[in-house]
Amino acid sequence: MSARQLTVRFHGALNDFLAPERRGVAFTHALQGSPSVKDLIESLGPPHPEVDVVLVDGEAVGFEHRAQPDTSLVVYPALQAPGVPPEARVGPPLPEMPRFVLDVGLGRLSGFLRMLGFDTLWRNDFADDHLARLSRQESRVLLTRDLGVLKRSEVVHGYFPRATDPAHQLVEVVRRYELTSRMRPFSRCMACNAPLSTATPDEVQGRVPEGVAGRHSHFRQCPGCQRVFWPGTHHDRMQALVDTLRRLEAVGT
Repeated sequence: MSARQLTVRFHGALNDFLAPERRGVAFTHALQGSPSVKDLIESLGPPHPEVDVVLVDGEAVGFEHRAQPDTSLVVYPALQAPGVPPEARVGPPLPEMPRFVLDVGLGRLSGFLRMLGFDTLWRNDFADDHLARLSRQESRVLLTRDLGVLKRSEVVHGYFPRATDPAHQLVEVVRRYELTSRMRPFSRCMACNAPLSTATPDEVQGRVPEGVAGRHSHFRQCPGCQRVFWPGTHHDRMQALVDTLRRLEAVGT
């Protein structure tokens, strides 16, 4: 190894961001100056919010640690670093009940997360800097398929959904943040994110299709956008998705 090289090895899903020949193997990397390990990792592809543990010669370090030649850098994503205590992980822990903010391309995923009961911000005109600032100021997980946004220094918690199908993206996010036990299905408005309240048939009369109030006795209403929800066909499809997510946790897949 030359005087200005170090060995790098990425584990797990972080390999998704690497060139094919660097996936799943240790490789040498030529150092330019003495960058922080955060800057070095991002220059190789993976965004810093997806990194959980950084080891230099077997010792856990923070993002500010300066990379040095003739060392070994090993990087783990969340839930995969063996035997590392919480204080050795980079970045602060997530809140017990995670909240989310999503970029413009993830509108359907935002609806799914709200359906599961998670506080989720999404608008089709959020600018990149606003997304990053919201994520930092409100301790929200930023979900985006724009690596440039995810690599912004303000972002602490974030994830790049690999799938393009919103239902598959939801499975990814639920697994990544271990959300199954925290789900509160049908407690939040899928359209505007406000918590829902219960309503009687009399209260929703005139706000639902003719005959619905007579066929159903359980309704939820949104105090924000005034929408009314009831257990119809759409509800059944959403319940099937919730049941699938719970089965995934039960079998550990």
